[in-house]
Amino acid sequence: MELSRGRPAAALPGMEAESPGEDYESLPTGASLSTHMTAGAVAGILEHTVMYPVDSVKTRMQSLQPDPKAQYKSVYGALKKIIHTEGFWRPLRGINVTVLGAGPAHAMYFACYEKMKRTLSDIIHHGGNSHLANGIAGSMATLLHDAVMNPAEVVKQRMQMYNSPYKTVLECIRAVHRTEGLAAFYRSYTTQLTMNVPFQAIHFITYELMQEQINPRREYNPRSHVLSGAIAGAVAAAATTPLDVCKTLLNTQENMALSSVNISGHLSGMANAFRTVYQLGGIPGYFRGVQARVIYQMPSTAIAWSVYEFFKYFLTKHKLEKRAPY
Repeated sequence: MELSRGRPAAALPGMEAESPGEDYESLPTGASLSTHMTAGAVAGILEHTVMYPVDSVKTRMQSLQPDPKAQYKSVYGALKKIIHTEGFWRPLRGINVTVLGAGPAHAMYFACYEKMKRTLSDIIHHGGNSHLANGIAGSMATLLHDAVMNPAEVVKQRMQMYNSPYKTVLECIRAVHRTEGLAAFYRSYTTQLTMNVPFQAIHFITYELMQEQINPRREYNPRSHVLSGAIAGAVAAAATTPLDVCKTLLNTQENMALSSVNISGHLSGMANAFRTVYQLGGIPGYFRGVQARVIYQMPSTAIAWSVYEFFKYFLTKHKLEKRAPY
């Protein structure tokens, strides 16, 4: 495989064209499995850790019956209030379990996506880029990603909630296992998939579509990766917010919310979650935290794609240079 020099991509109206001095190399199309997994793991960890405080706010804002002390009007206001009343490090509680899950989850996620995308594109549109293939590949990769991340999400969101009784990740894991059993760690798995499959399908299709428009030569162009990732994340996040609200309810099993509609025991399944959300908040209830979700996803996906494309490019180029004869 050869990394050929290429000209900067044509810019969309309103987007600055690259300066004459900027020149980028073509992205590798045949990177190894280990390269995809390494690049994916680094991208996933950075994506989740950099934006973790906003994710904590999103979880709080999606609460259907929050404590009066935990009602927020904006992302910035919520973050400021949490730090002021609960301590500087409070928005980062649970970040360690997210890091442990994000590495392997994103390694499998990107490796599966790249493999499936190439295979399906050759079948559907030989020699070209198929948006259908991109959507299917993203959906398939989500099955692996969520199998690893779902237990981490359960623990993370319980620790993010206001007045959470858990001091450490290990304490949370033990308490959930003791009181609700192992099934609790996958109670929201079907809802997670129901949300993430369309989310990732929309996300990958939008990203690849944006790349076709602003980076048609598929060069390593950080600006195009950041812009495409941010737009893809925003579109997918807004479209799937109702499912995210249901997932948060299943993960946290809010006592105040369930008792207010006379539900005892534990909610299970997407249908029950959808019905409960509607009982508690009507149609607007499905869009609680949409602002925080979009604000979280835009930089998250921008970080993920720019870091992933950089490491894929860097690692592949490094391997080629090592093989090159002196």
